[in-house]
Amino acid sequence: MHPELLCGVDEAGRGPLCGSVVAAAVILNPDSPIEGLTDSKKLSEKRREHLALIIRERALSWAIAEATVEEIDKLNILHASMLAMKRAVEALSMRPDRVVVDGNRCPDIALPVTAMVKGDLLEPAISAASILAKTERDAQMRALDRDFPQYGLAGHKGYPTAAHLAAIRVHGIAPFYRKSFGPVRAIWENPSLFDE
Repeated sequence: MHPELLCGVDEAGRGPLCGSVVAAAVILNPDSPIEGLTDSKKLSEKRREHLALIIRERALSWAIAEATVEEIDKLNILHASMLAMKRAVEALSMRPDRVVVDGNRCPDIALPVTAMVKGDLLEPAISAASILAKTERDAQMRALDRDFPQYGLAGHKGYPTAAHLAAIRVHGIAPFYRKSFGPVRAIWENPSLFDE
């Protein structure tokens, strides 16, 4: 009997106003444990980046997938997150025996799958997935920031800060914004209010 192949899944980018929602799926190697895995939000950026490299080296299998802004606006953010998670699991090079997902909802995948609230704190494979998803999404925001520096994306990573909303009012809504999200939609529907 081989040991059970457990796949952890998590997403990053559910709350921001722009960009894709990114999911990762990770099957850790029980013979090569990684120290310091926890919820990616509890780690410094430098520590996350360091751990992401180790996860990519040592995991038995990992994959990153996303759902686009268009899919988020069409499906809603919850369903787009589930779609990104499903794509990540299906992109793995190995088929896991079981999948555990952070949160309280499971994507529709053809494998035994359970949801685990606070899974990114409790299950190392989910912690690893949360780190890969977060570092990938942050990298996407930094890349967008280089092309569109006026929005300050490298700093707030697309979250609805006061400075970010002010920048959208001044510079308009770029194609990578989620028009189904309330704050973006309000500016989209009432641009004249902010033209003074």
